[in-house]
Amino acid sequence: MKKLLTAVLAACMALSLAACGGNANPPANSGANSGSGSGTPAGSNPPAPPSNTKVVELKWGSVHPETQVVTQMMMKAIEEINANAEGIHITGYPNGVLGGSSDLVEGVQEGLVDIITEGPAQFAAWVPKAAQVEAPYLWQSVEHMQKALNGGYKDTLNELFQSIDVRIMGSFYYGTRQLTANKPVNTLDDLKGMKIRVPQSDLYVKMVEAWGAAATPMNINELYMALSTGTVDAQENPLTTYESYKFYEVVKNVILTDHIICPNMIFINNDVWNAMSEHDQQVVQTAIDNAVKWQDEQIIEAEKTLAEDLKQYDVVVTTPDDTIREATIPYIKPSIEDWDYIQTLA
Repeated sequence: MKKLLTAVLAACMALSLAACGGNANPPANSGANSGSGSGTPAGSNPPAPPSNTKVVELKWGSVHPETQVVTQMMMKAIEEINANAEGIHITGYPNGVLGGSSDLVEGVQEGLVDIITEGPAQFAAWVPKAAQVEAPYLWQSVEHMQKALNGGYKDTLNELFQSIDVRIMGSFYYGTRQLTANKPVNTLDDLKGMKIRVPQSDLYVKMVEAWGAAATPMNINELYMALSTGTVDAQENPLTTYESYKFYEVVKNVILTDHIICPNMIFINNDVWNAMSEHDQQVVQTAIDNAVKWQDEQIIEAEKTLAEDLKQYDVVVTTPDDTIREATIPYIKPSIEDWDYIQTLA
């Protein structure tokens, strides 16, 4: 994975150098639309800093496509940072350009990529407690999650992340994860034996085990083809992800399990953060805070009508009984060390 990410970054650097004498665009957009809607991110060219200022080029990687709200959030933050920072300039690399999730989480620790947008559970091999914030049925509400992960519990996690030279810059609401499948699911028994794609995380594998199904960890950029060919029967993601990746073209059953109120986080390599001036640290933190607020508002608003809106694609939306939840919590809770404490943070 390290060799893959190193090769990709070397190729990106070569392209950037080749473009210096012309009008070519950078490898990915370095800003967002100035509007507040959900349009496709676009590049921007903020005023250059004074010529005597040394500018450090930074890379922000993500697996998400440009059409997804989380990418637009990333680009909004980048645009604000590039317009106000004195000693750094950031380029965004969405759509898995710098590799899959495992490549990014290893890369940000090793300094091969500077900033990433990822699910905290991807860091479980290094920071086991990071995974528990994506535990099914852990959060009582979106507000509960926001309060904890952008408050005191963020500080608790950051102390642990120091050991791998990574810092959490902000947590945002990725959406509530729902099951989508190639057949109707009304009760736990309907899940028996199904092949369900999950992120590359032991916690998600364990959740699917509780359902009596077979978990298939897979990079999300491989998922559309896997659903099309029947390699997997189902997947679970927020409906905004289901829509943006057009999974509705290949699986038509949306099952409102509400099984994970899902956070994602923005991580930065700690050496990169410490090398910034105090001014640039403030610029970066403010821009990320603003972008996170925008992201949360967009997802919360979209989820109000999205289940109904998806019916235009001949999708069937159902709500299962409580047997899925009842099987999941007792199976997962013993492995979540801070479960009871997190409940007190609501």
